[in-house]
Amino acid sequence: MSRQEDDHPHVFPQGRRPGEILFVTVTMMIALALLAAIPWQTTWLPGKGLAAQPRFWPALSLGGVVLFGLINALSRVRVTRTPGRWQEAALWLRSLEFIGWYMLYVLAIPVIGYLAATLAFCAGLALRMGYRGRTVWIAAAFGLFVVLFFKTAMNVKIPSGAIYDFAPEQLRYILMRYF
Repeated sequence: MSRQEDDHPHVFPQGRRPGEILFVTVTMMIALALLAAIPWQTTWLPGKGLAAQPRFWPALSLGGVVLFGLINALSRVRVTRTPGRWQEAALWLRSLEFIGWYMLYVLAIPVIGYLAATLAFCAGLALRMGYRGRTVWIAAAFGLFVVLFFKTAMNVKIPSGAIYDFAPEQLRYILMRYF
């Protein structure tokens, strides 16, 4: 029984993937910037061992990102690259939209309340992702479950919305406490 090379996927592909070196470079630059900021962000505790120092584990992790990124870049730089680097980078930038969605959600909670913001966030993201009909209702039900679980069942303290001030006094306490 002969085995053909094309029957199995390559664990280590022959060509570079689009945006691979760009990704490694950006990741290493961010890690180097964070590594350079460690002396200003942490302190050295006298009398503590190296592993107990606040900056040791973050520095080790960031150093690992830089080291392994450098090894990856050096091992892949001579490999034939696949075109499409900037299309891949544009795709990464498009995904930043969802950070904006989350920031809008966080800013909406103190204004319209946790319940309304979470329902709007879940349903809005479902619509944004192209879902329609029943799936949007499932997303809204998930949002209601999240609110009931965190605010009611787990008693997580989340600031109530300013809109709750317009509710009748008896209803205001229930909205602020459970929703």
